[in-house]
Amino acid sequence: MVTVAVNRGRPGGVRVKICGLTRPEHVRAAAEAGAGYLGFVFFPKSPRHVTVPQARDLVLVAPFGVAKVALLVNATDDEIAAIVEAVPLDMLQLHGKESPERVAAVRARFGLPVMKAVGVSEAADLAALPGYEAVADQILVDAKAPKGAALPGGNGLSFDWRLIAGRTWARPWMLAGGLTPENVAEAVRLTGAVQVDVSSGVEAAPGEKDPAKIAAFIAAARG
Repeated sequence: MVTVAVNRGRPGGVRVKICGLTRPEHVRAAAEAGAGYLGFVFFPKSPRHVTVPQARDLVLVAPFGVAKVALLVNATDDEIAAIVEAVPLDMLQLHGKESPERVAAVRARFGLPVMKAVGVSEAADLAALPGYEAVADQILVDAKAPKGAALPGGNGLSFDWRLIAGRTWARPWMLAGGLTPENVAEAVRLTGAVQVDVSSGVEAAPGEKDPAKIAAFIAAARG
């Protein structure tokens, strides 16, 4: 298991998660560009979905020292077990409607650090964060999906970053939602984020990563 350290420096220490990787060449591109986390989506409705065998092959391409993260949406224990038994992972990201109790249970049963995604569109949504901070190893603050959306994330939407400016956090956290090479530096400046997550913002088409955009995003996040 990789020890998932969090650099709290600014801004050169910003750590980047490239999520929704589906091809070995894109895994290599993300790692070579300096990504700290690589995300693999286990959600059939997503254009970035990978099967367990595909994910294992992709993870084995990734170099040692880069954290491999499984994105799960309301997964059952059996589904999680099938993934973690076959794929050498470093973290589970729960991106569905999992309660704090469910987060704690997954963390206890599978022995991996857990990141919980929390959707935000208005100030009232921030009230959910303390409950998750109490049980998760990290928090992913993401843009809330539109009502009726098929995907809980990866929709290319952002939220008003000023909602979390100056906030103090009980856990390491990561900013997501609508980030691109063009806006990530401003997002970091406004929020104080030292970790950022991107998926659709570095794609040429849904599910198709663009190595040049990956490199540009990481450079902008750190710059």
